[in-house]
Amino acid sequence: MDTLRGSLLMVLAMAAFALEDMFVKSAAASLPVGQILILFGLGGMVLFAAMARAQGHAAWHPGFGTRPMLLRSLSEVAGRLCYTLAIALTPLSSASAILQATPLVVAAGAVVFFGETVGWRRWLAIGLGFAGVLLILRPGLSGFEPASLFAVAGTLGFAGRDLATRAAPKDMSNNQLGFLGFAMLVVAGAIALGWTGGAVWPAPRNWLDIAAATVIGVIAYNALSGAMRAGEISVIAPFRYTRLIFAMVLGVLVFAERPDALTLLGSAVIVVSGVFTLLRSRKV
Repeated sequence: MDTLRGSLLMVLAMAAFALEDMFVKSAAASLPVGQILILFGLGGMVLFAAMARAQGHAAWHPGFGTRPMLLRSLSEVAGRLCYTLAIALTPLSSASAILQATPLVVAAGAVVFFGETVGWRRWLAIGLGFAGVLLILRPGLSGFEPASLFAVAGTLGFAGRDLATRAAPKDMSNNQLGFLGFAMLVVAGAIALGWTGGAVWPAPRNWLDIAAATVIGVIAYNALSGAMRAGEISVIAPFRYTRLIFAMVLGVLVFAERPDALTLLGSAVIVVSGVFTLLRSRKV
């Protein structure tokens, strides 16, 4: 039952993340990306601080100033800024597909930074996953979109965040981690807005988009945390790839996107290689 509960929470988290991306992309049609990140981040900080307080914790944890958490924060800034630019400037379906390579980057990073052992089968799967990313990017071909490289940079940032999270203090709650993560959104937004300028007063529709993205983003974060703490991770983790399905459906229905054959093929390659890597990791 714990594994079933964890699997359902993972699917809920991925659906919520896809909805969050949809609302952010909608707001980006008329608001600067930096301004969206600032408002989104402030809203999330308020919600996570309130939830931490309700559990008897302060929103701020002394461990925020440690080296691993500083590295996590820098990675969060890079990942959030670049991925938000990706979903604002490129199709939601392709940006989400590239993001699915994050577990593959984490697996490779675990070898470099934590000395974990990876057999030839997993290295082959990781290589195939990156080949799937290239199919979506199609560098050198007429369909290449330079802005898609923001999704690649976002993937690297999120992978760095996930690797640094492994070294987070054990007594740091999910709400405190969420507070820190959304605080880094504000930092990323300030950097972007300082570079581009152009802040405007949001229209009522923009406020609705940002409020919806904030609430759904907090739900997604908590559902993901609950999923990773319940049942067998080897069964639950592959459900992370349902995000791609939700993103493609939303891209087609809301933004009239039409993923082409190479995007669909690359997405399938990334998902298959990622699932294999996750399952194989439980056998080592």
